Amino acid sequence: MLVLIAEDETISRKTLAMFCRKIGYDTLLAADGREAFDLWLEHRPRIVITDWNMPVMDGLALSNKIRESAMDDYTYIIMVTSRDESADLLEGFRGGVDDYLTKPVNKAELEVRLRSSERILTLQDKDTVIFSLAKLAETRDPETGLHLERMQSYCRVISEKLLKNKLYPETVNRRFVEDIFSTSPLHDIGKVGILDNILLKPGRLSDDEMAIMKTHTVIGSDTLQSAIEKNPRANYLKMSAQIARSHHERWDGSGYPDGLSGEEIPLSARILAVADVYDALASKRVYKEAFSHEETRSIICRGKGTHFDPQLVDVFLECEDEFVRILNKFKEG
Repeated sequence: MLVLIAEDETISRKTLAMFCRKIGYDTLLAADGREAFDLWLEHRPRIVITDWNMPVMDGLALSNKIRESAMDDYTYIIMVTSRDESADLLEGFRGGVDDYLTKPVNKAELEVRLRSSERILTLQDKDTVIFSLAKLAETRDPETGLHLERMQSYCRVISEKLLKNKLYPETVNRRFVEDIFSTSPLHDIGKVGILDNILLKPGRLSDDEMAIMKTHTVIGSDTLQSAIEKNPRANYLKMSAQIARSHHERWDGSGYPDGLSGEEIPLSARILAVADVYDALASKRVYKEAFSHEETRSIICRGKGTHFDPQLVDVFLECEDEFVRILNKFKEG
C-alpha cells in the first residue's frame, strides 16, 4: 500500500520513509502541504502521514483539502505532532485527522498505526463489492466465463496508454485509470432485468426480443443512478452508470440507447466498447468459435471512425500484444 509522507524537516521525512519501507509500504515524499496535496491528487494514496507545522500549507490545511476533494475512496490521515493539548487534538479531528503520532516517532508505534489504518481501509474496499455485484449479474449468463476479469484488464491497458500518451488529458488521470478498472465489470449489470427466455435464448433474437435486450443499458443505468442519489460524491458510481448506459453507443451515432455520437459518448463507455467487442469476438461462445486475434484486430480496425473512437483504435493497436496476453491469461477452461 502507498503512504504519502508530508514533513518539511529533511531528516524526519527520510526517517519516516525508511520506517515505512522496512515494514513493507511504498512511499511518496513531500516537503510541505501544497506539494503533498498535489501528489495526493495525482496518486491517490490511501494513507497520509503529515506533520502539523509546515510551510506553504500546514498539516491541518492539508487534511481539510483532502477531505474537501475526496470522492469514494477514503484516505486515512495520521498527524505527527508534539502538541498534546486537548483543544489542538480536537481541532485536528474536526479537520479530518484520523489518528496521531507523537514526536519523535517510534517505529513500533508507527507500524501499529499503519496496520490499524490498513484494516479500517479494507472494510471500505469498494472493489470487492463492485465485483461481487457484477458476478451476481454474470450468473444469469453462464457463457461469459472469465469475461469480467478480461474486461477489467483490457480497460486498464487502454486507459494506462491514454495516460502515458497524454491523450484526453482533461479526463484521463490516475483516478480515471483506477475507476475504470473497478467499474468496468458493471457494464452489463442491467441484464438482471432481462427475462431468461430472451437472455438465454440459444438462437437469433427476433426484432422484438432484441428491442427488449437493448433495454439492459437503461436498466443498468437507472439502477446505478439510484445508488448515486444516495452517495452523490461517489465518482466511481457516476462512471459505472455512464458505462452501463452508453457502452453500445457508436462513434457514428448509430448505437443505442440514445444515439450519441463522437465525444458525446463518455470516454469510459468508448473504451469499454473496444474492450467488449474484442472479447466477444476473440472468445468462444456456444453459438460461435473464437476468432483469431488477427481476425478480431481486422474487424476493430474496420470499425475505426464508425463503431469506435478513432484514437482508441490507434491506442488498441499500440497495445494489442497486451490484449493477447490478457486473453491467454484468463482463458476459458
